[in-house]
Amino acid sequence: MSDWWQVARIEDIPPGSVARVEADDVPMAVVNLGGELYALANLCTHMEAELHEGELDPDGELECPVHGARFDVRTGEALTPPAFEALETYPVQVADGLVYVRPDPDD
Repeated sequence: MSDWWQVARIEDIPPGSVARVEADDVPMAVVNLGGELYALANLCTHMEAELHEGELDPDGELECPVHGARFDVRTGEALTPPAFEALETYPVQVADGLVYVRPDPDD
């Protein structure tokens, strides 16, 4: 797992939660949506607010805590204004109870 970074233990990110992590100086939000993990850029594309502080709904939408823009955690797609740019998404995997992300998805 040379290009994968260990960022958390699975029990640190229970279903319905969002955790702020960092891998290779890249701030990310790791979301546990019903047991599936997703990693995306932690900064809103509108005003760079930290998304891990926002609200996650059961449908997989993460709301920016500042201006209310909503993003699909599965794809990073911006769903509502004032954000129009999608968030970067990152590969996630779990091995032996540890959560790993790959900050450069092209590796």
